[in-house]
Amino acid sequence: MPQGRHFLQIPGPSPVPDRVLRAMDMPVIDHRSSEFAELGKTVFDGCQKIFKTNGPVIIFPSSGTGAWEAAIVNTLSPGDKVLMVETGHFATLWRQMAARWGIEVDFIPGDWRHGADPADIEARLVQDEKRAIKAVMVVHNETSTGVTSRVGEIRAAMDRAGHQALLLVDTISSLGSVDYRHDEWKVDVTVSCSQKGFMLPPGLGFNAVSEKARAAAKINKMPRSYWDWDEMLKPNAAGFFPYTPATNLLYGLREAIAMLLEEGLDAVFARHKRLAAATRAAITHWGLEVLCLEPAEYSPVLTAVLMPPGHDADKFRKTVLDTYNMSLGSGLSKLAGKVFRIGHLGECNELTLIGALSGVEMGLSAAGVPHRAGGVEAAMKSLEERPQSNSPAHLKVVKPDRVADHRDG
Repeated sequence: MPQGRHFLQIPGPSPVPDRVLRAMDMPVIDHRSSEFAELGKTVFDGCQKIFKTNGPVIIFPSSGTGAWEAAIVNTLSPGDKVLMVETGHFATLWRQMAARWGIEVDFIPGDWRHGADPADIEARLVQDEKRAIKAVMVVHNETSTGVTSRVGEIRAAMDRAGHQALLLVDTISSLGSVDYRHDEWKVDVTVSCSQKGFMLPPGLGFNAVSEKARAAAKINKMPRSYWDWDEMLKPNAAGFFPYTPATNLLYGLREAIAMLLEEGLDAVFARHKRLAAATRAAITHWGLEVLCLEPAEYSPVLTAVLMPPGHDADKFRKTVLDTYNMSLGSGLSKLAGKVFRIGHLGECNELTLIGALSGVEMGLSAAGVPHRAGGVEAAMKSLEERPQSNSPAHLKVVKPDRVADHRDG
């Protein structure tokens, strides 16, 4: 048996913090009770803070794929046309789902090394003189490639085009880890799930919805039952659900939201960017190549690494798992065997990352992958140049003998 804890360095599910595990270790309660209503109201309110919205956040007992489906069936009708961008494996899966529901997809081709180009989207919308495109659907952080699309710029491009299409965004691997602003960016449906930035086990899917999206849901012609927003929102107003909810996951969600808000969302986002930069410093020093080609689109939550020619990423990952008890993310679909992915999201901190990168560097040696030693030291130097105090974010030393309390919001 391997000794020590397993290093789960895939880009989700992310490791579940002990604090969240303890919060879920509770008896199941009556989901029609006043006690449950308080839990429901607390998590609905907390989710609004994480999504940065004043509108409703609907929580389904589901995977992120279920939340994708809910976004489609509540806003679109069979035969509608949507605009999507080939940013990677998950954008392709979302396209396939839309097609199964009878949606016509205009799919902008991509190389899986760049995010969605706002200029391309603007050009397609300008050309759509008959306003046939009913929605623009974008993956914020493409988990298969480590590339983040610039949603704020995409919204600005849509506004310049003067197009009224809905904006649907997948934040499954970015929410709670990467700066995201549902209301400010005028997103109509934000899709997410529990097992990434929320640091929970899989099992909860989320839709944050705008008034424009709710209006579309009242007139669209797609059949739905389980995923119906209106059926969820009616009991949600009092803290309840129309069917049996995932009670113990909601206990964990309440605790995870508390952890994110205690650290402060801006501090959470800065931590992820700092860890990502250190990871890229190690990769560059090793002489390997980051899959993402645009620095402005580097993902803060994971980094996909190209293997040198003649070396199989899956064999390397197996060596790392068998030798050092660490799981790395695999390459998906057309990237299978070509890349491995290092997750650095959720509860990950500096020491966790250095341990993970040490496992990668030792694994490169054990697997006979050509590289230059010293990548871990390069990552350490990167972290030293971007220091972070582990003191509470609201404390600031102003004199040697006095600490002032500066609460952020």
